[in-house]
Amino acid sequence: MSLTHAILASLDFQPMTGYDLKKFFDVSVSHFWTTTQSHIYKALDDLEKEGWITGELIVQEGRPNRKVYRLTESGRAELRRWLTTPLPPAPVREAWLIQLFFSHASTDEEIIALLEARGRMIRDILETYETQTQSAVPADLPPGRERAQALWRMTLDYGIAFYEFELEWNQRMLERVRNLPPQSDSHHA
Repeated sequence: MSLTHAILASLDFQPMTGYDLKKFFDVSVSHFWTTTQSHIYKALDDLEKEGWITGELIVQEGRPNRKVYRLTESGRAELRRWLTTPLPPAPVREAWLIQLFFSHASTDEEIIALLEARGRMIRDILETYETQTQSAVPADLPPGRERAQALWRMTLDYGIAFYEFELEWNQRMLERVRNLPPQSDSHHA
């Protein structure tokens, strides 16, 4: 996901600071996408230079000043263009699958331990997703809030289905590991 477009979409809901954006991402899209505070501030600078957002410095007494960002009309046009452009599937990058792929020198028990640990982690994620309400849509949104909440729920359902599939796959692979050909006495360095 493009951070710049995630920021534009978030600012389309309401003006926010960089800090507010990070908090918003953590409670709204963290089940499928994460970012850091430093990446947000860099993207905000780039978006402001592009003219897609404007920042207003709010001077505060006894507290650090805040810079509140708002979407511009050109930013809104870019967001609409991006939201209606189909994106290709992202390549899969799973480091733990590299571990499994190169585990030929590991014992069956070591591979089983790896798969069982992964299964426990997936069950924890599923438990979090299934109990999460994803009620991060601000209460003061204009009409259409229910539509936003329904679409956000669809993304949570995707995350749940994704990890349910992985958990089912994990269980099938445990059985296959128990039936692997025997380990070779030597392996190549």
